[in-house]
Amino acid sequence: MLHPRVLVVDNGTLSLPQLRRCLQELGTHTDTVDVTSVPTRLGGRHQAIVLSGTKVRAHDREHYAPLIDLILGADVPVLGICGGMHVLAVAAGGRLALGPQRVGRSQVHVDRADPLFRHVQPTVTLFQRHTLYVRETPKGFRVIGRSAQAPVEFLRSEDGRLVGSQAHLEYRSDGRKILRGFTHLYA
Repeated sequence: MLHPRVLVVDNGTLSLPQLRRCLQELGTHTDTVDVTSVPTRLGGRHQAIVLSGTKVRAHDREHYAPLIDLILGADVPVLGICGGMHVLAVAAGGRLALGPQRVGRSQVHVDRADPLFRHVQPTVTLFQRHTLYVRETPKGFRVIGRSAQAPVEFLRSEDGRLVGSQAHLEYRSDGRKILRGFTHLYA
């Protein structure tokens, strides 16, 4: 049996080992590249892309230009986590804003009709570590999860290919179940 391959783009997250381990436990092989070394094309080698959190502000389009070109030109599902979601939002024309610092767990309400959430309840507990939020959802995207602290906790493009999560899914059991839902999009 062939296992799907995911290209994990390291945007400088502290939780890269946890993220890769979660994806591997879900039966996925992972290859990791630094954001400054992303390929121009996938060449059929990977069935999905996961964008980790960031240390560089996601609105720096020049820094992320090769990554933006890759994700907008690829024909595979893409999941952006925390800063990775911000990169997706900015690439598609969304706007970001600074907000209160959040560190720790939070309750998030999700749209159970979305296939990403097939393994979770309507309210999930997720881990947050950020001060940057999606202020304006890009045209062609819809909000599929929200919380009292952030009106955009999850978003998805209308074609279903691009998905973003404000929370770090690699830390809590509900997050890992959501990652499992993402694997169903390419496995």
